[in-house]
Amino acid sequence: MKISGRAIAPWSLVLVAVLWGSTFFSTKRLVTHLAVPDFLAVRFLISTVVLVAALVIRGGKLTRTTMKRGAVLGTLWAVAQLTQTIGLEHTSASISGFVTGLYVVLTPVFGLLIFKIRVHQRVWIAVGLATAGLGVLTLRPETGGLGLGEGLTIISAALFAIHIIILGRWSTPSQALPLTVAQSIVMTVILFIIAAPDGIQLPDTGEAWIWVVYLAVFCGALTLLLQTWAQSHLEASKAAVIMCSEPLWATFFAIGFGGERPTWLFAIGAASILAAMYLVVRSPAATPAPGD
Repeated sequence: MKISGRAIAPWSLVLVAVLWGSTFFSTKRLVTHLAVPDFLAVRFLISTVVLVAALVIRGGKLTRTTMKRGAVLGTLWAVAQLTQTIGLEHTSASISGFVTGLYVVLTPVFGLLIFKIRVHQRVWIAVGLATAGLGVLTLRPETGGLGLGEGLTIISAALFAIHIIILGRWSTPSQALPLTVAQSIVMTVILFIIAAPDGIQLPDTGEAWIWVVYLAVFCGALTLLLQTWAQSHLEASKAAVIMCSEPLWATFFAIGFGGERPTWLFAIGAASILAAMYLVVRSPAATPAPGD
């Protein structure tokens, strides 16, 4: 029995979220010794080399259209990462994680406003459940109101949402690898431009290099390729709901490998996000709004 790409796509994005969730545990080890721009530049250089090698082996090529689209998508992603990182310096990690995850709300809203893409009622319910789950998993008692850090993180969430929407419009199964390569090249160039002025520090131990290679190959090259391919089969709003489960998997890794203890809040948050993912998988496909 042949399994369609649309049936596999949601589970591909679950794998993406799981791998992203593993980055918190491993990245924390690295950024205590490496500057964030240096770490990101080296990580995505390795990712790009791996992806280019895969493209060459498959006999693929980068067309002018693919490079133009990759330039737009890669720039959106790199600027989103930059604003998120700068914002994190001015707010708590929990607030940053929650606000960044609000791309799950912004994706269907922007999709409706910009492209007039109407999603099923179940998806809106899933968005609400996912947002509630994110809040339970990430928010802790905090003081202060909306400041510079929160503002920059909101911009980051908006850019991630726009990236998800446009990627869903441009990605096709046959062009998933070339478009992934084009995005990765642009991301790497931008990150090197940011890191280069002060010189780029490399990992100085074998263990650090192992973690960097893991993050580059599995949490960089593989996840970007899987996301690009999956979004050629799945609507942007559904993809956002599944990918926003990243904090759930990060908590699983923290419990399994970091010594943290599960709580009732974790159980409630996990249940909300898993329910949202179930609704997304079961809901009908999106349709253009009337008159589109």
